[in-house]
Amino acid sequence: MESATASPYGALMAYRDGDGWVQCRCGGRHWGLHGAAGLLLVRDRTILLQHRSEWVHKGDTWGIPGGARDSHESVAEAALREAVEETGIDPTLLRIRSTHTDDHVDWRYDTVVAQADSELFPHEMNNESQELRWIDWSDIDAMPLHPSFAKSWPAVHAILERDF
Repeated sequence: MESATASPYGALMAYRDGDGWVQCRCGGRHWGLHGAAGLLLVRDRTILLQHRSEWVHKGDTWGIPGGARDSHESVAEAALREAVEETGIDPTLLRIRSTHTDDHVDWRYDTVVAQADSELFPHEMNNESQELRWIDWSDIDAMPLHPSFAKSWPAVHAILERDF
């Protein structure tokens, strides 16, 4: 039997300990044993949204790339890892500006807000996305949003209006 460190993939998988559901005091069921994080990329007055595949939790909605945080990751590390996995972006072409936390006491979702360089070009990297699209801030409210993103959007939008 091979040890977890026998291959680079085994070693990497040994550190992926965040996948799983949490039954929250708020009454909801959330993905991410150590919370979750997502990356909100801003360019001009647009943000990158991901049209989530139908098969994922709360599928066929729009949100930001993100997912479960592993125990050893910072919020920014988790958001960047998930965004790279889901969109293929080059993280050297962005600058983190702020973070918004939706804290449920026993679970949390952190939205990492980052300025995207004009050279940053996302593309779908896995089957969690149907589409990736830059959307003008003024059009976000009319879209079928992932419920958690919809809840955080007013606070995140205020951050964008203030900082960008």
